Amino acid sequence: MNHNETFETVESLEAELVSLAESLWETPELGLHETESAESLSSVLRDAGFDVTEGIGGMPTAFSATYGEGDPHVGILGEYDALPGLSQTVSSSREPVEVGAPGHGCGHNLFGVAGVGAALAAKRAIDDGRAEGTVTFFGCPAEEILVGKVFMARDGAFDDLDAALTWHPSHLSAPFMAQTLAMNSVEYTFHGESAHAADSPQSGRSALDAVELLNTGSEFMREHVSDDARIHYTIPDGGGAPNVVPAEATAWFYVRAPTRDEVDRITDWLDDVAEGAALMTQTTVSRRFHTGCYDYVANHALSDTLLENMRLAGPIPYTDEDREFAAELRETLSAETIEARTAQLPEERREAARSSVLYPDAQPSYDVGTVLNGSTDVGDVSWITPTAQFWAASWPVGTPSHTWQAVAANGSFGSKAAVYAAKVLAATTLDLFSDEALVAAAREEFEASVPGEYETALPEGTEPPFHLTL
Repeated sequence: MNHNETFETVESLEAELVSLAESLWETPELGLHETESAESLSSVLRDAGFDVTEGIGGMPTAFSATYGEGDPHVGILGEYDALPGLSQTVSSSREPVEVGAPGHGCGHNLFGVAGVGAALAAKRAIDDGRAEGTVTFFGCPAEEILVGKVFMARDGAFDDLDAALTWHPSHLSAPFMAQTLAMNSVEYTFHGESAHAADSPQSGRSALDAVELLNTGSEFMREHVSDDARIHYTIPDGGGAPNVVPAEATAWFYVRAPTRDEVDRITDWLDDVAEGAALMTQTTVSRRFHTGCYDYVANHALSDTLLENMRLAGPIPYTDEDREFAAELRETLSAETIEARTAQLPEERREAARSSVLYPDAQPSYDVGTVLNGSTDVGDVSWITPTAQFWAASWPVGTPSHTWQAVAANGSFGSKAAVYAAKVLAATTLDLFSDEALVAAAREEFEASVPGEYETALPEGTEPPFHLTL
């Protein structure tokens, strides 16, 4: 399909999209509290004639915006939450705008904006009579704590889709084909008895002792779970002054594994360890389940179409000025970091990437058949409908996400990647509108590759954990 007109539509929106990306970058907001960001994106679509629904999944900053009618129904996923402590100016040295404040270290100021641009381009095609179908942009909050799409999925937000598309800023451009890990986020709070830790410790029962026993028990579990499983924890509350036996203490765990079944088995075991820790310390324990997401299953038929359109839309038009700033940022990265970030590439492409400051050309997927040791709530969507996503080169080659260098890039030349991503998403949406065989192939593959029906991991009555990002 010729997408020149679609690309021209996106280019006509470039100034608006870049301004929107800059606005989100300048006002970073943490997950479940992205009030200004969600309103900025939803208002653009509402003003364009989309039917906007807010408050999906009990989250005020979750929304959908739909345009068109009939099948196929294509969903475009967008995110806009920032990360704590990553405030950064557009500078090649560490210079926070405000020390301790959030920043867009994962490029979500670009992420959602590209999806909005794609939805607007699809609308234009529908209005011009070049396409028939329905497009929905999903504003998905709190991806960084793996909450948004999980609660939206529980509400059935994605049930009517024929396909879902998305992207993510990165240091290279390629379809994202790796499996990710399923995950549970669980908090254990122990309740004991306070006492003077020196004068009358025998009268106290330490909740912190119970937390430490739980953490120690989890260490002994590691030998008996799969090599790809991960158990990690923090202690958000370990008590107050050392001379007071802590009456309350909390441990927060992430449990990850390649499948939901394994995650649930490990979590059940961890629940038993928590009960044992409470028994050993004569305390009690309460459990709060925050969220649980599925592993990501990439749809190859859709991913192949994304790659075709990545090549048609690219390369990303970076300038000499962009490359100069990118080179300054890259100087702050260690050689080991750059080497590790490019190690997955096939040998014939590895050296070309490492020798480039910016590498904007689309690459074939380099992670097919691998397991990425992280998690994404896009996984839940991929168990509901055929789903595909891609990386777009928004940062200097070798730059890790969740770093100040990524924040600086996302606030500058990264906006060009957002415009590029909007073209790719729009073109693929229109391919789905016009190609019944593609829709059918994606569905057939989905039915064969997704091993079972989607059931939310959230226990009955679970509410979004707004307190996690206060």
